[in-house]
Amino acid sequence: MKKAKPLEVALMAVLSLAAAYLLNRFWAVLEGLPAGNPIERLLDAVDAIIPSIGAAPLSIGVSKASLLAGACGFGMVWLMYLYRLAAPKRMYGIEHGSAEWGSRRDSAPLRSKDPDQNIVLSATEQISMGQAKNYEHDRNKNVIVVGGSGSGKTVLVKENLMQLHSSYVITDPKGTLLPQTGYLFTKNGWKVRNFNTINFKKSLHYNPLAYIHSEKDILKVVNVLIKNTNGDASPQKDPFWEQGERLLYTALIAYLMKEARPSERNIPSLIDLLEHCQVREDIPNYKSPVDILMDDLAQREPDCLAVRQYRKFKVGAGKTMASILISCAARLAPFDIEELRELMSYDELELDSIGDHRTALFITMSDTDTTFSFLIAMLMYQLFNLLTEKADDEYHGRLPIHVRCILDEFANIGKIPDFHVLISTIRSREISTTIMLQSLAQLNAVYKDHADTIQDCCDSMVFLGGKSTKTTKQIAEMMGKTTITGRDASESKGQSGSYSVQDRGLGRDLLDPAEVGRIGRTECLVIIVGLPPFRSRKVNNKRHKRYRYISDSGKVPLFDITQATTLSDQHFFDTVSSVEEVELDLSELNSL
Repeated sequence: MKKAKPLEVALMAVLSLAAAYLLNRFWAVLEGLPAGNPIERLLDAVDAIIPSIGAAPLSIGVSKASLLAGACGFGMVWLMYLYRLAAPKRMYGIEHGSAEWGSRRDSAPLRSKDPDQNIVLSATEQISMGQAKNYEHDRNKNVIVVGGSGSGKTVLVKENLMQLHSSYVITDPKGTLLPQTGYLFTKNGWKVRNFNTINFKKSLHYNPLAYIHSEKDILKVVNVLIKNTNGDASPQKDPFWEQGERLLYTALIAYLMKEARPSERNIPSLIDLLEHCQVREDIPNYKSPVDILMDDLAQREPDCLAVRQYRKFKVGAGKTMASILISCAARLAPFDIEELRELMSYDELELDSIGDHRTALFITMSDTDTTFSFLIAMLMYQLFNLLTEKADDEYHGRLPIHVRCILDEFANIGKIPDFHVLISTIRSREISTTIMLQSLAQLNAVYKDHADTIQDCCDSMVFLGGKSTKTTKQIAEMMGKTTITGRDASESKGQSGSYSVQDRGLGRDLLDPAEVGRIGRTECLVIIVGLPPFRSRKVNNKRHKRYRYISDSGKVPLFDITQATTLSDQHFFDTVSSVEEVELDLSELNSL
């Protein structure tokens, strides 16, 4: 039996009293009519009941028959209510599931009237970049796109880039997307930047230390450095060694920011300092070159961050410090190749300004070699944190220009630390992501227990095709079950043969996993939170009004960023009008 609700009980009480009153007055009127044909008397009583109530609304019949009629009316209402509570719940036609295909009418409230202000999911489904006035129609802008090789992921990327409603951060596997779409951005006033991990010589420079403006920023950069160079380290690893590394990194970076020239505040200088940190237990009271530098600084500013952190590091025993130094050297070893030292010697990317000016940052990466994936993960982690902090500190929580991160081959860019936390918080800062995968298994392989959290933070999913069993099964489950009518026929032969047909409701997946894997090459499945699933056509770039701006159209040449001036050709630090010179040059380390 269903549980009675207080409001329903109150309503039934009012209705039962009204029924008792009406039947009581009706019977009283009936008793006052002269004897005659029963049907005529009933009709006359119906005609007379309203005038009778109008003449004496507070009067009630007191005869046994009228009181019994009132009691019957009172009891009848409560019996009907009790029957409703006890009746089994029936959902005719949807007993086994209510899933059905969505139509354009279902997705229409989610679209912006301005066609440029939409995220394109398919040829018919789009999501507005703005915030809907009606909360029922509001969705976050995070999207997961799943599709095997050749399923049209790049076509969908180009379609969304041609919308030109945001600043963009785009991972570019193989490096083909920038030449094909770069002209689109420069022609329409966007700054184009490229971080290239395939050919460092074609890349703009990236220096994580360039974004340090206070002591708390030093701690953030140390966190970026450690979290993105852990490799496949076991989570059970003793945290003591990592904490020791943090002390040393913090001390050395703080020293660079305080004592080094602006042009020397970079990762290569950090490596140089680290090389001059030495422990010699065979020599009493031995002081390494870095010890001498820190002692000199301590005489001038004994309470500065660099000195305080270095003192804590030096508390350890000689063997302990030597082990920490080895760990630091191993962690920073990939940065010590000549090309990478040059790449990270200064900064041209200006990551913290992407939300201020219309910008397209292409991150060119290899889709076969993950050697330098940690650089991309480091950049993305720092980008999210820089933009979030800037939105909070300067723009009251929302960037003036939306930053849209389209992360193709997401599983190959390395593991972005705390991404499951970042994706749930960046939404309110006008930052969103499109995660592009070949299968959902890739997400599980990289982010393991946090993969489900990342999926839950994406209100929209697009399936472009694929044969991964896990992916097709999960999508079939997400679309739900529908109710169909099954027919059973039976026939018996003989002298008294018979034939019977029986229809019954059955439940089945809207599309079973095998059917999900067999959708047409021009079809896609779109799942949006709170709406029925959509079986739609894939996008066609040729129909977009800005198709003429990409090289696929044949109307513009391939874009060559080396011939496009997107940033000043001057050294990053050459723009500093005045720099306080210090007496100590890091080059002096070599003479110590």
